[in-house]
Amino acid sequence: MKDLHVGWDEYHRLIEQLALQVYESGYRFDSILCLARGGLRVGDVISRIYDMPLGILAASSYREAAGTRQGRLDIAEFITMTGGGLHGKLLLVDDLVDSGVTLTRVIEHLKQRFAALSEVRTAVLWYKAVSTFKPDYYVQYLPTSPWIHQPFEEYDSLRPHQLAARLRSRARGE
Repeated sequence: MKDLHVGWDEYHRLIEQLALQVYESGYRFDSILCLARGGLRVGDVISRIYDMPLGILAASSYREAAGTRQGRLDIAEFITMTGGGLHGKLLLVDDLVDSGVTLTRVIEHLKQRFAALSEVRTAVLWYKAVSTFKPDYYVQYLPTSPWIHQPFEEYDSLRPHQLAARLRSRARGE
C-alpha cells in the first residue's frame, strides 16, 4: 500500500481505540502532552476523555516539499499548558511515528528539561515499520509504511480566498 486515506469517522474511531488501549493497559499518567501539529486533535480528544489538562509542544520536521519530506527537526522552547508543569508519569501523544526521530528527540528534550518527570510513555495512531522508535501504544502497525492522508490535510492547501468561494458556492446550493 503506497497511500492510506483516512476519513473523519475512521480518524475519530482510531483516537478512541488509542484512548481505550492506554486505559486497558492500566497506565495512570499525571500529565498528557501532545506534539503539534499532528498530535493536537489526538491529544485534545484523549485529554477530554481523561478529563485532564492538555500540554502542547510544537515540533516540526515536515516542512519541505509541501510537507511531504522530512527536514531538520525543530522543537519549541516552551510548552503551553494549564494546571502546573509536567511531572510524574507523562503520556506523550502524536498522530504517528514515521522515522522515529521526532519522538526520540522529544523524549530526550523532555528528560533534560523536566526533572520532575518519572516516566514517559508514547501513544500514536500509526506506527510505521521504517521507524527506529517503537511507541508504547499504537492502533495500527503499518508494515508497508504508506503515506497517510489525514482528513484535516485538505486545509493545508486551502487559502482564505478559496474557502470564501467554497462557502459562497455552498450557500447558493451548488
